[in-house]
Amino acid sequence: MTPVIVSIVVLVAMFVIATVLPVNLGALGFVAAAGVGVLLAGMSLDDVLAEFPGDLFLILVGLTYLFAVAHQNGTVDLLVRWSMRLVRGHLVAAPWIFFTLSAVFSAIGALFAVAIVAPLAMPFARRYGVNMLLMGMMVIHGSLAGAFSPISVYGTFVAGVVVPTGIPFSATTLFLAPLVINVVIAGVIFVVLGGRSLTGVKVVHAAPTGAGRPSAGGDAAVESEDEDQDADQAPVVGKAQILTLIGILTLAVGTVAFGLDVGVLSLAIAVTLGILCPAGHREAAKGIAWSTVLLVCGVITYVGVLQEAGTVDVVGNGIVALGVPLIAALLLCYLGGVLSAFASSAGILGVAIPLALPFLQQGSVSAIGMVAALAVASTIVDVSPFSTNGALVLASTPEDIDREAFYRRMLVYSGIVVATGPLLAWALLVLPGWL
Repeated sequence: MTPVIVSIVVLVAMFVIATVLPVNLGALGFVAAAGVGVLLAGMSLDDVLAEFPGDLFLILVGLTYLFAVAHQNGTVDLLVRWSMRLVRGHLVAAPWIFFTLSAVFSAIGALFAVAIVAPLAMPFARRYGVNMLLMGMMVIHGSLAGAFSPISVYGTFVAGVVVPTGIPFSATTLFLAPLVINVVIAGVIFVVLGGRSLTGVKVVHAAPTGAGRPSAGGDAAVESEDEDQDADQAPVVGKAQILTLIGILTLAVGTVAFGLDVGVLSLAIAVTLGILCPAGHREAAKGIAWSTVLLVCGVITYVGVLQEAGTVDVVGNGIVALGVPLIAALLLCYLGGVLSAFASSAGILGVAIPLALPFLQQGSVSAIGMVAALAVASTIVDVSPFSTNGALVLASTPEDIDREAFYRRMLVYSGIVVATGPLLAWALLVLPGWL
């Protein structure tokens, strides 16, 4: 077999092994990069290591470190409690509050926004009788709505892959396309999963009053008033929370308005918070998402080897050779979507976008629209219980809920999304040719 075919077989084997066995895909990527690069592509080990994405490493470490600090010192909980207090009068707003929280956290760099919001949103839904599937999917779609902001991990990663190639790129389109599509999907599931039945329901302590009890699809429950008293207590705002809020604001302003490096600035803010408010900082440092850092950096290193070996060019030329650009674009969207439903979206994006670059360089379809479509197709399927976000929601369901039944409901919903999501992204962002 030629080096190109071997490198593709190795890539497929990596995803199969990482799906079936508890082996980090990034670790497999590093091993595969060394093996394929040195043995087949004629690269030295130093050449292979030169493909390591040092700038992305800093971004991942910095952002996850900062938000681990914010979670540890209670700042995230403070923001969520403030938001929860806003819906105490009108329960219909609750799913949208958690959607917005997840979107904001994701947009300003929280890689695991679902991990932050879901453990608070799901018990809230259980307590007040909100449909559990509705709440869980609102949290995930919220995180996906903000996932491609210019200062997010996904947004900076895609820009880092596309911009150096000289292919037309729009950070604004990349941000707004997933945002709009996920807002629309959230609106649809809000209606379909009973969100309208919450209209007119007001919450006094734990007892819903007004236009009837909310429909919860079998998940409804009301806690006693005594158990809910703590929700009415004013959240404590201390020095650590104030400084952390200032730090998050500084991160947003510094990176967007002044073009400062996301990774370096987030690390600087996290370290500064550790110096000024050291309590609990040691535990926060353990919150750095090393498994994700390993995953993303390993996959990207292997993709760099694929590029050096000529694999990316061969695959791209094969897609172009289909002769029907729109069909090729649709196939790429489904490739990213289906694989991402069973693996990491970050890892899939790390493969799908570089594979599409030779195809985009032909100019047969809008490069801006295609990149945005790939971004949507590869992430919208994160509702799957096999993906990280879906698994986090499933794990956050209260213990007294039948998780097996909830899991089956998630499977049905994710199946619909996997079947229609990539098609929707292609139909809206590629087919019209308006981007």
